[in-house]
Amino acid sequence: MVESRRSPAGAGGPADPDVEWVYQPVEVDLGDGAWALGRISGWWQDAAGETWCRLRLNRGGRPACWEPFDPARVLLLPVAGL
Repeated sequence: MVESRRSPAGAGGPADPDVEWVYQPVEVDLGDGAWALGRISGWWQDAAGETWCRLRLNRGGRPACWEPFDPARVLLLPVAGL
């Protein structure tokens, strides 16, 4: 599957020039005691100063979506070696 890097400006998300596009592996707490691997493909900060991430989980088939970054729920993993 090819994922578009275009941001959903018309859907309440950021415009492309405001996004820092990245490839950041993560582990996400699903809230039920389970964790899932995923990735962040973009970072954005809104006018109120809140940091948002474009998060996609490897399981579930859900497309990537913008959501507030919560470091207690989304753990950043190393991109390359330790």
